[in-house]
Amino acid sequence: MTEDSAIPAGSRQQKVQSAEVGVGILKALAELAPATSLSKLAEYVGMPASKVHRYLQALVDSGFAEQDSVTNHYRLGRSALQVGLAALSQLDVLKTSAPALIALRDELNETCFLAVWGNKGPTVVYVEQSLGAVTLVTQIGSVLPLLGSSTGMVFDAFLSPAETAALRQSEADSLNAKQLKEIDRHIEEIRSTGVHQIHGLLMAGVNAVSSPVFAMGSKLVGVVTVVGSASVFTDERQALAAQKLLKTAQAISARMGGDMPAV
Repeated sequence: MTEDSAIPAGSRQQKVQSAEVGVGILKALAELAPATSLSKLAEYVGMPASKVHRYLQALVDSGFAEQDSVTNHYRLGRSALQVGLAALSQLDVLKTSAPALIALRDELNETCFLAVWGNKGPTVVYVEQSLGAVTLVTQIGSVLPLLGSSTGMVFDAFLSPAETAALRQSEADSLNAKQLKEIDRHIEEIRSTGVHQIHGLLMAGVNAVSSPVFAMGSKLVGVVTVVGSASVFTDERQALAAQKLLKTAQAISARMGGDMPAV
């Protein structure tokens, strides 16, 4: 007789249901990232706050959730991040890009990262830090603006309008006509050159270069970016980085059977 068969059927069903509720709360934490209150989480999953709190305590104890001591808000914990990274490591784009970004980081001594399209927009999933200062925009799990970052604009240039429409509209509402026209100019440039350089757009004093990665069928699967302090990542160094990044992105795409679509 196995250990499971010794457990009464009703007890097994209760455990399965409990696990399903716990997984549902964990998914909700991910969807409400980076952090959320107990009341908002309870409303989101349609459960009493007292019940959600019990599950959250179990998730905190196991490392799958964390509670901020200042705001009392909840967020995903280190164990959840480890599981997520393990899943991401199975993605071809991550496995293929990592060695190339390590080599590029070593060559340029600038921070290099890979972003993929997530449910919240451009999401950083892999980072190779330079020996210089660490910037907040290059942390794993960071969600970058679509129209306010070099990485985001590359996604906007090559993803279908249906995929970006909601995020684009929400960000465009805070921009004026002149700014939107300038963004459209950048988008056209990205589509024609396959690389994008920007100075201090997302963070003052931080310059960035981004390039798309494609899989078979010219499907955009990620964006690779190099970022550096404007004090050392000067125009000349940035132009050189753009050339090397474009070659790196093209090499990654080639290994994945992809190529940039014709304009």
